[in-house]
Amino acid sequence: MDTAVTSLNNTQNPVPSKTVVLGITGCIAAYKSAEIVRALQKAGVRVKVVMTEHATHFVDPTTFRALTHEPVAVGLFDDPADPIHHISLAQEADVMLLAPCTANMLAKVANGIADDLLSTTVLATTAPLIIAPAMNVHMYENPATRYNIGKLEIRGVHFVEAGTGYLACGDTGKGRLADVDDIVSATLSQLGVKRDLAGKHIMITAGPTIEPIDPVRYITNRSSGKTGYAIARAAVARGADVTLISGPVSLQAPEGVSMVYVQTADEMLVAAQEAFENADIGIFAAAVADMKPAQAADHKLKKGSDDERLSGIELVENPDILEMLGAKKDNRVVIGFAAETDQVLENAQKKLISKHANMIIANQVGEGMAFGTDDNEVWFVDKEEIEALPRMSKANLADAILTKSLEFLS
Repeated sequence: MDTAVTSLNNTQNPVPSKTVVLGITGCIAAYKSAEIVRALQKAGVRVKVVMTEHATHFVDPTTFRALTHEPVAVGLFDDPADPIHHISLAQEADVMLLAPCTANMLAKVANGIADDLLSTTVLATTAPLIIAPAMNVHMYENPATRYNIGKLEIRGVHFVEAGTGYLACGDTGKGRLADVDDIVSATLSQLGVKRDLAGKHIMITAGPTIEPIDPVRYITNRSSGKTGYAIARAAVARGADVTLISGPVSLQAPEGVSMVYVQTADEMLVAAQEAFENADIGIFAAAVADMKPAQAADHKLKKGSDDERLSGIELVENPDILEMLGAKKDNRVVIGFAAETDQVLENAQKKLISKHANMIIANQVGEGMAFGTDDNEVWFVDKEEIEALPRMSKANLADAILTKSLEFLS
């Protein structure tokens, strides 16, 4: 196979541990802020909440403490350990979001009034500011409110325009909080988060499989599942519908992912066949055991002359999940992995053909690389070229894999 070898030195990570400081004001729509928090978290964003005192009459701060696992700030002096809390909050923000924002808070921000924790935090931050207003239709259309919105737009504030419909007060018109999806999309856009996988279904396999010998022993490998889980998190952040088929690992399920837990290669095959039917991209990151005992014992095997089976276990091959599904890929993209100890690129090129894959991600095993680590150094091998990637975190690698996978869909 004739391929060109290139070096890929710059990869993008759409969510490099970004923080959104969410300001919630006293409005009936405050309950929707919980949905905003969850949606941002699913995209991999950290959220810190600041509430006005009036907002706490609509939703208790405990709700947001439970959702964010962070303290919820309300008063200027409610954190004795941080006497200038508004400054530290302002500095943490990569984006400041006010949702819902009342007419009162809108007027404060427009005129530089800082008389509570939220308004002082807004005034102190240098992060992009996004405002999603919510109020009565007549308040929203009042010339004072329109003037304040115009002033803020001139100063570069981003608005998610209020929607039209039936309002809590009984009136009908413009003033209801914008759809949560629109608010979240605007926020992620300001954070630089790509949503290029929206509408795509991605199936990912991850982790090892375990093949039982008897009730207490099994055959497995060193896979930690970290790469597959990182890909799943990155795919959700970029808008994909993700099914993650996982062997036994000690990792927390990513937010927003449909999880399927399996033990053996046979179980993984069944789950992968089902998920692959509706997938646009299949990423086979699992380290499936190549062999399994021909028959698992129903009791613990003993060493010694009375039971020789422990030292003479008959092994048979497991199904090759990548090869079987790769052969049926049609218009779907298939990405496989090759963890090798020698002749890494040669073996990856052979695997690319035999597994009917669009790309093989090859890496050298050993010397602190691959299994169980938080970073890796790999090559992207396809029929046109070999791209050498520098050592990077598995979170960055996940995004590089997804970006490359999209090229095969176009």
